[in-house]
Amino acid sequence: MGFLQRIFQREEAEQSYAPLAPDGERIVDEEQREYSRTDYYVFLLLGVAMLWAWNMFLAAAPYFQRRFDSDERLLRNFQSTELAVSTAGSLGSMIVLTKLQANASYPKRIISSLILNIVVFTLLAISTRVFLGVSAGAYFAFLMLVVFSASLATALCQNGVFAYVASFGREEYTQGIMTGQGIAGVLPCVAQIVSVLSVSPKQTQEGAPQESSKSAFIYFLTATVISAFTLVAFVYLLSKPRSREQLSPALDDEEEYPGNAPITRKPVPMMSLLGKLYWIAGAVFLTFAITMFYPVFTQKILSVRDPASSSRLFQPAVFIPLGFLFWNIGDLVGRVIPGIPGLTLTARPRLLFTLAVGRLAFIPMYLLCNIGGKGAVIGSDFSYLFILQVLFGISNGYIGSNCMMGFVEWVHPEEREAAGGFMSLCLVAGLTAGSFLSFFAASA
Repeated sequence: MGFLQRIFQREEAEQSYAPLAPDGERIVDEEQREYSRTDYYVFLLLGVAMLWAWNMFLAAAPYFQRRFDSDERLLRNFQSTELAVSTAGSLGSMIVLTKLQANASYPKRIISSLILNIVVFTLLAISTRVFLGVSAGAYFAFLMLVVFSASLATALCQNGVFAYVASFGREEYTQGIMTGQGIAGVLPCVAQIVSVLSVSPKQTQEGAPQESSKSAFIYFLTATVISAFTLVAFVYLLSKPRSREQLSPALDDEEEYPGNAPITRKPVPMMSLLGKLYWIAGAVFLTFAITMFYPVFTQKILSVRDPASSSRLFQPAVFIPLGFLFWNIGDLVGRVIPGIPGLTLTARPRLLFTLAVGRLAFIPMYLLCNIGGKGAVIGSDFSYLFILQVLFGISNGYIGSNCMMGFVEWVHPEEREAAGGFMSLCLVAGLTAGSFLSFFAASA
């Protein structure tokens, strides 16, 4: 405790970890852009589209279990492999995109990501209606290709959106993106549960969780609609005169500022950004690395009720998405809280880092649950859903949002776009590290 007290005392007394203005205060942009509710909702929608694919793959675990129930090895490891391929693809792409700052067109990156998502989700929806007789191995190869493509789209969107929104200089817009990401976690789970309950239940001889191809088709197709709608909304945002005039650093080098002044963007070294943002960058890395354990446990934890006599709500095909739903509800609440004045920690980077480390305590709690139907130390679905999942989700949303909102306070205005790309890189790096560590959880 004395160690923690010394850390927090140094933080308040010195505030020396971050770049400082001449008077020793955090950097304040005196030419901050006027807030627009329309812009906020467009960024919120971009947040939804950014993580819809990610959460869709997680919530669709029962459908994928059905496709792999003939291969025990694939059934056991597909979730961890899916996470590893997705996060590794995103990380590799993010590293490249972060280095390509000078000539970057962030709007083009966002548009490209949305188009790629439309193609990927359409193919995935089609796969639920054709080639249903292919082997588990062949479908696994197809799924990994789809996951990798979706990870490239996610990387393009994350890099583009966080860099683009940073140039606005408004934390509200970043909070809108984070809230949209939280919504992207809730809605796919709801869509998954509704799509399963809307059709008659099916069971294989082995008793694997089931979901009809019809419900999966509807479920995956919603992702295509979301991406298409977001694309239209973003193009509308770009068409607004204020967006082109005040966000000129996000445009192509071939374009010009009003007044015919040529656009230039000076690259900011990543090590320079790390030296200014290491507490916040470390906090966001740890937060999402620890978070990556929850999908592996959630797709294996079953209700403590007897499946033979319980309602469909507690059958694996619904209960697993229900577990994801409660975690994502908590995550959404956590992302909304920093938008309330007085409840943010953007000025306390060391505290954010400490809270991120403290999230490690949630991981052993999953071992007390009904993993694989082997029994639970605490035989309560309420404790699992309302306490473990919700609180773990709240901690993720709250710490992550504070980090992604707060970094603009510690860099100069001309560094914001680069810092936005750097922070999204740290986020994806945390997801990647956690996804590979999650293989240990898969053997639990």
